[in-house]
Amino acid sequence: MEMMFQDDPYARSCAAVVADAAPEGVRLDRTVFYPAGGGQPGDSGVLRIDGGGAIEIIDTRKGAEPGDILHIPAPGADLPTAGAEVIAEIDWERRHRLMRIHTCLHLLSAVVPYPVTGGQVGDGKGRLDFDIPEAILDKQRITDELNRLIAENHPVRRRWISDAELAAQPELVKTMSVKPPSGQGRVRLIEIDGVDLQPCGGTHVASTGEIGAVEVRKIEKKGRQNRRVVVAFVEA
Repeated sequence: MEMMFQDDPYARSCAAVVADAAPEGVRLDRTVFYPAGGGQPGDSGVLRIDGGGAIEIIDTRKGAEPGDILHIPAPGADLPTAGAEVIAEIDWERRHRLMRIHTCLHLLSAVVPYPVTGGQVGDGKGRLDFDIPEAILDKQRITDELNRLIAENHPVRRRWISDAELAAQPELVKTMSVKPPSGQGRVRLIEIDGVDLQPCGGTHVASTGEIGAVEVRKIEKKGRQNRRVVVAFVEA
């Protein structure tokens, strides 16, 4: 499976061949669809069949084996046959909002320099949970810092390191509950120039200015040492 989203998150569609299809998912030889993982939802969109017709894809998930991706068809959809040629096309507007929020959460992890206990990328908003013993977070200060980093338009880059290199730099891993995948020889890093560097398999925008204005909607206590910070687009 060629996972085009890893190197080109701006690819909106691609030609592909159906490997197999069942109600639980359609497998392709290559895809632009991101499968749910790392707190980011799976993509939705359509598979356009060569010769006419389209299959609505309501979700994308990882299969049982590494690199196995299931494109989940809408209930009752007519399934393509193995070997059929299709155009895989994501819902770009939704994907782009998820990319913007995901990159914003990386900024949030830099602005609030505490271990991350959980997180979720949403359509128009997202959140991170932090291991903080006291209620010391200020909504306005965090909002101002996020928007400053966004306005500075820092480049966002992708690069790979080996499993051994990551093991030698454990400080790169900010999440306490979810560890980056290893055992495949290499791990992808997302670097926000001069601001943040951490392992991540999700999709991101090319520069922080693309995120747009955001605000901290709320800060919640979710346990004795757990504080949840929710951010959202101002436009939403």
